[in-house]
Amino acid sequence: MALTSFLPAPTQLSQDQLEAEEKARSQRSRQTSLVSSRREPPPYGYRKGWIPRLLEDFGDGGAFPEIHVAQYPLDMGRKKKMSNALAIQVDAEGKIKYDAIARQGQSKDKVIYSKYTDLVPKEVMNADDPDLQRPDEEAIKEITEKTRVALEKSVSQKVAAAMPVRAADKLAPAQYIRYTPSQQGVAFNSGAKQRVIRMVEMQKDPMEPPRFKINKKIPRGPPSPPAPVMHSPSRKMTVKEQQEWKIPPCISNWKNAKGYTIPLDKRLAADGRGLQTVHINENFAKLAEALYIADRKVG
Repeated sequence: MALTSFLPAPTQLSQDQLEAEEKARSQRSRQTSLVSSRREPPPYGYRKGWIPRLLEDFGDGGAFPEIHVAQYPLDMGRKKKMSNALAIQVDAEGKIKYDAIARQGQSKDKVIYSKYTDLVPKEVMNADDPDLQRPDEEAIKEITEKTRVALEKSVSQKVAAAMPVRAADKLAPAQYIRYTPSQQGVAFNSGAKQRVIRMVEMQKDPMEPPRFKINKKIPRGPPSPPAPVMHSPSRKMTVKEQQEWKIPPCISNWKNAKGYTIPLDKRLAADGRGLQTVHINENFAKLAEALYIADRKVG
């Protein structure tokens, strides 16, 4: 007989037993949260006073006509609440990503600096870190080959698209995907817990016309060349022509915002009085002659 059989049962659990019990409890809660309990409506004739309120109460069917209350099987007919609030996202460490607002509407490959650590240079703790070393020759050759194959594929697709008639593209092999829905129950996914999906690339018809219309305005071709302009042969400009081409600057007699000192000759030249022809009326000469004769008679 062992000595432990005579000893009383312990009142407190050890650390190993506590860890094992905590692990079993968390596993049990995870299983219950992943797979919900199956609920079915009561059979016909025993539904007095019973009101379906949850989606599981409807099972795999619709509403119950003998129960005169508003029913929404599969949430059909229920007004959906619209909200622009973002769902809380966490990183690999379980911390909330507060930069989700900054990334809203941006592409996933865009680099957005939203944390203080993004502005501080990182310290190189180990210079021999393999992530910081240059790739070897084999890695360089492998990456070069992948790049070449990708470029050839892109170029060949563009060349084949320009051909009027081309052979059908080779289809990719079928892929099998095991799908486990997050919502388990009779009302979801026809009661199945898992599904196996076979993904097959659809065969493309090489003679199929384009599905989408591209409403792009095609630019017009170049117009006809303009008519040649026949110029007279160049000749040397004379001094008189140079003086005639001297245009006085525009000087205002009313505004001088800069406060420049403008000579009077420049003002007169800008006034344009020298360009006007002075016409004296002959009545002035008659008046002057009459005044002169009257002055002599009086004297």
